[in-house]
Amino acid sequence: MRQILLGLCLLCLLNNVSGQENGREIPLPEKMPQEHPRVLTTPDGKQDTWELIKKEKWAKDVFNKLKERTEVYTNLTDAQPAWLLSRLAMYWKSHATEVYVKGETYDHAGGEKAPCPTVRYTGTRGTAATHGRPKLADVVPYDDDENGNVTFCNNALPERPLESVHPSKTGRNIESLNREILGIACDAAFLYWMTDEEKFAKLAAGVFDTYMTGIYYRNVPIDLNHGHQQTLVGLTSFEVIHEDALHIVVPLYDFLYNYLKTNYPEKMDIYAGAFKKWADNIIANGVPHNNWDLLQARYIMNVGLVLEDNKEYADGKGREYYIDYVLNRSSIRQWSLTRLADYGFDSTTGIWAECPGYSSVVINDYANFANQFDNNLKYDLVKAMPVLSKAVAATPQYLFPNRMICGFGDTHPSYLNTNFFIRMIQNAQANGKTEQENYFTALLKCLNPEIDNEKGEKNNVRVSVNSFFEDKPLSLNPKVKAGKIEDYVSPLFYAPNVSWLVQRNGMHPRHSLMISLNASEGNHMHANGISMELYGKGYVLGPDAGIGLTLYSGLDYAEYYSQFPSHNTVCVDGISSYPVMKSNHSFDLLSCFPTSAEPGKEFTSVTYSNVYFREPESRADQTRMMSIVTTGSETGYYVDVFRSRKERGGDKMHDYFYHNLGQTMTLTAADGTDLNLQPTEELAFAGAHLYGYSYLYDKKVAATGKDVKATFTIDMKDKGGDDIVMNLWMKGEPDREVFTALSPMTEGLSRTPGMPYNIKEQPTLTFVARQHGEAWTRPFVAVYEPSTKKEPSAIQSVSYFDAEETVLKDFAGICVKSKNGRTDHIFSLSDATQTATYQGMKVKADYAIVSNEYAGNRTLFLGNGTQLVAPEVTVHTDQAGNVLLEKKQGKWYILSSVPCTVVINRKKIKSGITSQLTLLPI
Repeated sequence: MRQILLGLCLLCLLNNVSGQENGREIPLPEKMPQEHPRVLTTPDGKQDTWELIKKEKWAKDVFNKLKERTEVYTNLTDAQPAWLLSRLAMYWKSHATEVYVKGETYDHAGGEKAPCPTVRYTGTRGTAATHGRPKLADVVPYDDDENGNVTFCNNALPERPLESVHPSKTGRNIESLNREILGIACDAAFLYWMTDEEKFAKLAAGVFDTYMTGIYYRNVPIDLNHGHQQTLVGLTSFEVIHEDALHIVVPLYDFLYNYLKTNYPEKMDIYAGAFKKWADNIIANGVPHNNWDLLQARYIMNVGLVLEDNKEYADGKGREYYIDYVLNRSSIRQWSLTRLADYGFDSTTGIWAECPGYSSVVINDYANFANQFDNNLKYDLVKAMPVLSKAVAATPQYLFPNRMICGFGDTHPSYLNTNFFIRMIQNAQANGKTEQENYFTALLKCLNPEIDNEKGEKNNVRVSVNSFFEDKPLSLNPKVKAGKIEDYVSPLFYAPNVSWLVQRNGMHPRHSLMISLNASEGNHMHANGISMELYGKGYVLGPDAGIGLTLYSGLDYAEYYSQFPSHNTVCVDGISSYPVMKSNHSFDLLSCFPTSAEPGKEFTSVTYSNVYFREPESRADQTRMMSIVTTGSETGYYVDVFRSRKERGGDKMHDYFYHNLGQTMTLTAADGTDLNLQPTEELAFAGAHLYGYSYLYDKKVAATGKDVKATFTIDMKDKGGDDIVMNLWMKGEPDREVFTALSPMTEGLSRTPGMPYNIKEQPTLTFVARQHGEAWTRPFVAVYEPSTKKEPSAIQSVSYFDAEETVLKDFAGICVKSKNGRTDHIFSLSDATQTATYQGMKVKADYAIVSNEYAGNRTLFLGNGTQLVAPEVTVHTDQAGNVLLEKKQGKWYILSSVPCTVVINRKKIKSGITSQLTLLPI
């Protein structure tokens, strides 16, 4: 573990030294290749490709199939030279230079007439279409009538007959048609480069010349609504991040460059001008502060790579200009890689400022950029931007013990993408960085134990030019052994730039516990207040709900999946909400244990966090204290104390939502007696509440002040019959109602393989506790424990107690008795300067645990406090801090964040700050 930590520190140090020397501006490479091709390969790559074809069966097969299908079109163009290019979607007759849209829909084209046909614009931003594109052979050549319509297939009629239809009815099919034709031309350009057969060059050049000249004379679309869409449009697509034709025309031009320069010399400036117009628009439009920026940068970078040097162009805008724009320059909607990194990455934690799903995409994009710089420019981007290696190293922090990532925000939980680890290894190998290579090799082998066995002949290789130039087989140092997952995660990890906090007591898939707690800071976030996910017995039992069936465009996303009622949180007066997507509503971390630290630290038997959140819609103050208490090598439980009240009073109600996986649930009094639950129409939009309430159904309610217990059961009949149960105990309060309900399916997990039942077909089991009036002096006090049929609940009973100080109205006291003889008295105060007393125990802290002695073991914990008094033991500190005192097999150990005085059996011991459990000299 220490070697891994040392490696992480060293690789960050090595990269940081370089970053400091270079400053924030990344210098361009001194030498850049002057010949073509230079994007997918180099001129020397031709011989390498031929050797690959001779050596590898898959390569020969791909080449032959590529050649065979392309020759279909060279044969057609032998008879009709314009057969393929005439099927491009162009303004063949009107030569329109201007395109007009209304929001996300094409309206019409016009403007001055260009000297040649121009590229037709696509129909809509979305993909929905009443009319689809014909097969290529059925496309009407030079299709462009006086009304600007296209001839496409009516999807609603039998046989899908061709009809003249307005482009707005065709979705994105116009783009699709052009990309297919450009793809054929790109294949032909590659085959010309490989074989020198001119038939391929003629086919490719005709299409390329027609299309790129049409781009050169076409202008950026104008939004007649003068809306946000104007800042997003590309030259061919409604979003600059979907200018996918560029990914085709760049290698097409690169492979065909020498032929074009010889046969179309007068057009070379037009081609370059078209590329630059395209790139300039991507620089001008888009979104700078999230993953869009990197998608845009990829297009700009590729244009830069394929252009000649600045000095070759009258405007001075060539290769260096666009590459430098990607690295160091910014417009209002296109930030440099350095500025985006400064904005999005937390320099302390390495976490990117979006939800885990999108963060993984961004980190992967950055890692791919590093790979591109290594391959194309022989330049170490990771050394220039040291935060990249730190960000990649931080990604395991997202993992639950089953190795699935957390699900908050717009995330579909899945296994962690390991491509960015591979990129860091390749970067290290390319630049001689042994420490970095060893660190990420151990991490890769940890998360993908089969990586060393993934060798041999490639199968089912796609028939594509790119297949010849994709990554060479990864060569891993066999001397580097797989790391342990525990060395890459922290017992408690806090990322303020996404308002996310994790507590863990280990990483055992079956027996460890983990809390993921989040608010709404950063991009792709939901309106969820202080929301939690709980793990147990191999699954995220209390999950985030997901995104919705139709992602962000659906009503279910707007009304339910992105809103409070779908999350494990507390909603105030039925109205709690705020803007989703880019949100700026974080919680404040008031106190925690252990401190958020680098990975690889020792797991502790107690963890906790206390956070504060201002719910803006209702102007409510909320705190949530959550803790993991480990009671044995395979047992433990969660503690949840949620306080909520409106700033100005007048509280109507506070609704505590909890959703759990499973097919059945029960809700009874804690003693097992029936609550007489009755059907109800409460929890509804009626009453001026959130629409999200209306998504709950099969609702039953009981008005009761009794302590209650709920169970949520996953039927594991298809996985060995060891049913999984989440047990929930909650303290009763006056003026409280408790509900059972069904919610929409847990969409976030609906794509996850290996789930114990069909998530899409099973509504989500939901528990709601409604506190009428405020919920500060009557907080929601809960204990959660995962168990199974074969590993039954280790808790014998849960009860509650009040402090003897009657002024402590918001105090929460819990007594948890375990079947192994352990009894925990848990103290939760809203003010750490106050003192709470109960049966001789005394606590002055945010949080404390006092256990009895059982089998020579005992646990005492003081959280953000100064005093703990328990039978035969006292702890005192001069300043608020965390002290964990444990007796194991008769010996006492201490972990303390501040100097403290401990008295055990009247023996006083002075202890300093300790970073790990340390034996007390008693």
